[in-house]
Amino acid sequence: MQNLILKRTDSDNTHFRNLISRLDQYLERRYGAQQGFFNQFNKLDKIKNVIIAYLDDTPVGCGALRAYNNTDIEIKRMFVADEHRGKGIAMQVLNELENWATELNFQNCILETGTNQPEAVSLYLKCGYEISEAYGHYVGVENSICMKKGLG
Repeated sequence: MQNLILKRTDSDNTHFRNLISRLDQYLERRYGAQQGFFNQFNKLDKIKNVIIAYLDDTPVGCGALRAYNNTDIEIKRMFVADEHRGKGIAMQVLNELENWATELNFQNCILETGTNQPEAVSLYLKCGYEISEAYGHYVGVENSICMKKGLG
């Protein structure tokens, strides 16, 4: 693989915002009108913990963390550009997010993905996440899949 670099930043980063724009387009294609419900939970209001993956100097993937409560931190906005999928980039971004969550003294990572993203579900299961009870805004949402992984 080319030279992969993971950079810690925040949601003000232009590369992150560009990747998120592509993610939103991808999700619109996958979920159509249903995506409008989820968009309200994916605002970019000052996220302090963002990882961007670069191949050479090109931003190709990202992920973010947002504290959910004192023990759980939520994985948000995971994305790898279509043309760079299948190279293990998402797994490396997720691993770095988990490392950062551990440094921040959280006990668990939680996340929400959807039934129309089987490749994401597969990635998370492969990385040790387990399907969990729905939390927060996702309780009662039939196409949501919530997952959890203990850190440490």
